Amino acid sequence: MADAGLLNDEGAARDWLERAFAPSAEQWARLERFAAMLIVENDQQNLIAASTIPTLWVRHIADSAQLLALDAGRDGLWIDLGSGPGLPGLVVAILSPRPMLLVESRKLRCEFLRRVAVDLDLKHVEVAEAPLERVATREAATISARAFAPLDKLIALSTRFSTESTRWLLPKGRNAVKELALLPEAWQRMFHVEQSRTDAESQILVGTGQIGAKQRGKR
Repeated sequence: MADAGLLNDEGAARDWLERAFAPSAEQWARLERFAAMLIVENDQQNLIAASTIPTLWVRHIADSAQLLALDAGRDGLWIDLGSGPGLPGLVVAILSPRPMLLVESRKLRCEFLRRVAVDLDLKHVEVAEAPLERVATREAATISARAFAPLDKLIALSTRFSTESTRWLLPKGRNAVKELALLPEAWQRMFHVEQSRTDAESQILVGTGQIGAKQRGKR
């Protein structure tokens, strides 16, 4: 990842966003508005840990945006699995015009996602209110999942959305290497590990490709 360095405070997070994406005034306003809406909604439903609100720009905004930085120069449909409060999907959608599908099964969270998309005029955002198993198959250029399922289950459920060029961006915290080591070898070869720039103990699994039926059964 270019411009490496741990983002350890809110100012550093904003400075990095400026360097990495040069957001327009409109994009900055949308990020600010999303952050404000997230804090207000958190009083109604548990979207993020209250302890992370003072460092929201590091822990949630920049943490999400770093996935887009790992996918620089690519286009096509981005599918965000278990999008929850829109992390990383809504942050990516604010910073990129790529079509974004937010998959979330919980009704209240979907209502929040739709409300934000309308409020911020993010016409390229679609919300699929259903378990992933019931979402219609379509080809994804990128698949992300910030906190969706154990790695083996995540890949098994979502591989039908992938192609040989699909990019997988999977933040897995401090257990990334351990989870990857438990996968069949064919799956392991798809991925490498990137250090998170927002948490010294967290890592991101970055992969490219498609897992077919033969690979799923091969260990």
